Amino acid sequence: MNNAELLSELSNQERDIQFTQFNSHLAFQIGSYVVKKGMRESLPIAVDITVGSRCLFHFSFDGASMDNERWIERKRNSVLRFNHSSYYMGRLLEKEGKSMNERFMIKEEEYAFHGGCFPIIIKNTGVIGTMTISGLTQQEDHALVVEALKEYLM
Repeated sequence: MNNAELLSELSNQERDIQFTQFNSHLAFQIGSYVVKKGMRESLPIAVDITVGSRCLFHFSFDGASMDNERWIERKRNSVLRFNHSSYYMGRLLEKEGKSMNERFMIKEEEYAFHGGCFPIIIKNTGVIGTMTISGLTQQEDHALVVEALKEYLM
């Protein structure tokens, strides 16, 4: 799949994965889904679900590192600023052939355009939060977030 096709697919995911409501109970169910999968597959990941500035779910497996926590923070900053998945933003810059500093005048110390953070979107409202996974390849982080959100889409 070329970059233009991937950007289109990622945009479609953001259009399709939108909730009518989202609360702490749903965050717990989605986060628990990832934890159970992570346990079955021995994934060295950290998972975070945040709405506004409130963390609704966070779990870090043995094997995950403090670096994963920093990646979560930087990916979350990216999604909250641009209202697109962190994977989408990285592919967009790749297509444009620019760095984040060149394109948006922001620093990699604060933002990460690598897969693994997806906006929590409420239909007819917009982005209210994020779900982030860190610890796998960026494609795998992104895919696991999308899988989990789709599992509980309501």
